Amino acid sequence: MQPDINDVLIIGAGLSGIGAARQLQANLPDTRYTILESRESIGGTWDIFRYPGIRSDSDMFTLGYKFKPWRGGKVLADGPSIRHYVQETAAENDIEPHIRFGHRVVSAEWSSNDACWTVTAVTADGESHLFRGNILYMCAGYYSYKQGYTPEFANIDRFRGQVVHPQFWPEDLDYSGKKVVVIGSGATAVTVVPAMAETAARVTMLQRSPTYMINRSEYDPVWRILDKILPSQTAYRMTRWLNVKMQWLIYTLTRIWPQRMKRYLIDGARKQLPEGYDVETHFTPHYNPWDQRLCAVPENDLFKVISEGKADVVTDHIEEFTETGIKLQSGAHLDADIVVTATGLDLVMAGEVAFSVDGKPHDLADSYTYKGMMFSDVPNLINIFGYINSSWTLRADLLAEFLCRLVSHMQRNGLRKVTPRLRPEELGMEKRPFLTDFSANYFHRVAHRFPSQGDRDPWTNCQNYTRERKTIGRAPIEDGVLVFEK
Repeated sequence: MQPDINDVLIIGAGLSGIGAARQLQANLPDTRYTILESRESIGGTWDIFRYPGIRSDSDMFTLGYKFKPWRGGKVLADGPSIRHYVQETAAENDIEPHIRFGHRVVSAEWSSNDACWTVTAVTADGESHLFRGNILYMCAGYYSYKQGYTPEFANIDRFRGQVVHPQFWPEDLDYSGKKVVVIGSGATAVTVVPAMAETAARVTMLQRSPTYMINRSEYDPVWRILDKILPSQTAYRMTRWLNVKMQWLIYTLTRIWPQRMKRYLIDGARKQLPEGYDVETHFTPHYNPWDQRLCAVPENDLFKVISEGKADVVTDHIEEFTETGIKLQSGAHLDADIVVTATGLDLVMAGEVAFSVDGKPHDLADSYTYKGMMFSDVPNLINIFGYINSSWTLRADLLAEFLCRLVSHMQRNGLRKVTPRLRPEELGMEKRPFLTDFSANYFHRVAHRFPSQGDRDPWTNCQNYTRERKTIGRAPIEDGVLVFEK
């Protein structure tokens, strides 16, 4: 069977993949590309997750595309609205004919002789299909689609109720009038608890340690004003840029004055909770803000359901599951009909694809990362990994623009191969984690799966959008590190 031939192979039809396809079509309309998507629909994360209250935890003016104004109204949009936004982008740009649905990529092999990647994708019937492309553009996200992360809980099989992970939410789950325990204190738990509390008998958020919460208004007041007096695209761009600056200002001030920001966030929670509530135990983390991600609380919904007695927070450790609930190390027992394990995702690199270069298996963890998007000694491969301190799409847009500049440069000059190469003075460079200044357990337990940073540019993953607009968005393609060949 002769494989399809492409200039670019895009893996994933979520926010990043659809955005990249649109950028290619707009800037390089003659470029041949195919999107391989393991699922049967467009949307990625926003098609997978269907738990109650699913929403963004970044504002939609920065989570939305640079080229397509977000018109959904709410700053923190619900999952179905975001899914529709991505699908609408694909429809408006006639992208769907380029998508091969139900094709799960399992391996990618680079051949220097052919100057292309050969990708093997498997369909539901077990058949393998081959696709070839000069550049492989990975938009597969950062977590496993096969499983979420669930710690080993003692005697969980004894529990007679239902255990649900948010990544695989049953469509027919009826929790009305039920006692629910949600294990976790991250973005998913903070979203699920107020949503379920509306109809459940009682919802308890069980956490080992607290997370910082920050209130977000449902609507952006600046955008509401600008949208009335300016053209839609102009109002959107101005609001987007103001939000980028505000995100970075808050992050910077937090790193400079962590104790002040800590007090501000904790006092904000205290004001929304009943007088005498034990904020020190349940809403006072033991780390500084932005050592881990902050959780957005739209219109204080979590605090409202706690104040109304519909939900509560318990800070403790699980000793074991029982037939009727969870026994805690303190000796207390939480009765439950349903337990939601909002315990996180299983992080992976580049969609768990098995890579090889010229016949030799290559683990991306053995590489240095070039600007957080390419890998030392691996040709023609770009991987999308967004920001931990800002919206994912800001970086996805930026890297899609880089892809277009790279493809254009190579086509104009008859080039077929581009490889980030360490220079002699960089061979003994210090290895640093892919993400620095980030203490979240969900990353540290899998950090070995990710490539290393170096101690100097361009071998860093700086996680700074303003800076990367220069170092990625406007820097010359020919930089002495990217080695081009015909």
